[in-house]
Amino acid sequence: MNPSAPASAAEIDQAREKLDAHTVETVAWHFHDSTGCPFWLEKKSKLKFDPLTEIHSFDDLKKFDPFEDEWLRGGPVDRWVPKGLAGKPVYVFETGGTTGIPKSRIAMEDFRTDYSLFSDTLPDKYFPRGSNWLMLGPSGPRRLRLAVEHLAQHRGGICFCIDLDPRWVIKLIKKGWMEHLEAYKKHCIEQAISILGAGHDVKCMFGTPKLIEALCLELEEQGTTLGEMGITGIFSGGTEFTPQWTKFCVEELFGGPPEQSGIYMTPTYGNTLMGLACSEPVTKDNGYKISYHAPQPRAVIEVVDFDDTDHLVEFGGTGRVKLTTLTQEFFVPGFLERDEGEREPPCEQYPWDGVSGVRPFSRLADSTTVGVY
Repeated sequence: MNPSAPASAAEIDQAREKLDAHTVETVAWHFHDSTGCPFWLEKKSKLKFDPLTEIHSFDDLKKFDPFEDEWLRGGPVDRWVPKGLAGKPVYVFETGGTTGIPKSRIAMEDFRTDYSLFSDTLPDKYFPRGSNWLMLGPSGPRRLRLAVEHLAQHRGGICFCIDLDPRWVIKLIKKGWMEHLEAYKKHCIEQAISILGAGHDVKCMFGTPKLIEALCLELEEQGTTLGEMGITGIFSGGTEFTPQWTKFCVEELFGGPPEQSGIYMTPTYGNTLMGLACSEPVTKDNGYKISYHAPQPRAVIEVVDFDDTDHLVEFGGTGRVKLTTLTQEFFVPGFLERDEGEREPPCEQYPWDGVSGVRPFSRLADSTTVGVY
């Protein structure tokens, strides 16, 4: 398989049929009196259609009004727990909480499922089975820490985590306390280097772009490199992940592509609602372009017109990212993300739409603190 090769019409049709069937099944689960969650069962009486009989495909989800951000703020959070999953242990994960009450979602197994599926995309050569991991990213009420920990365990390893509070970082940025910000970043990097130098045989890691860069530069100051510390596989993510940064990271910080440096890095685009969108292979040959594809049929990314959010832009066109989550644990139709990007065509590995050039939504950018870590 050539992962970046165009998908055939048959592959695209097959993926669409799978998505349509999964959509009908998921909607039926969330709106049936015996299995649905209190939130959607209450909403059902206010809808102008019957979701149990009038949803026949993914496109039919346009019958729902756009999902409102505020529905995820505040409690009681158990209104999101489906009756069909009652009694199972429940996690609650929060978004960054940059403004007001954080958005939160319930989870049981979704984060494990998402990262087990992601594991299948990692090359064992650079992410050796049984290797230990370093989690260099946000901790606290975010799903990322537990998700990376599960990924390490799923692949037969143990995960070491640092302590990072992005909400404190946001406060430092807003107050302009840049000296404190640098000190906090140094504090996080010191934690990471302590783990890497403690003889734990850590070969794989998650890191955000800014922290990967800071880690590499600090190791350089100490006369060593990430490769010499034993790291061979990295997955990363965030809106800071650009082709320019990737080129700099691979060629300057790592010392060349995987076959030269021994370090393989794969970008991801993920969040608390979606799970993890994987990227097509990112190489010098394709200009380090990063194209993400959601984990369909569990989640769907659409790139839609800024003003008509039911309308997809053309391939290569710029639009806002629209997310739909379709799992037994959580149903979110048509959530408008705080991101924009370009619509990418289906490929052989992911025969459905993708998105590239992900960045903060331009009409909201001024009110959003980005690049926190």
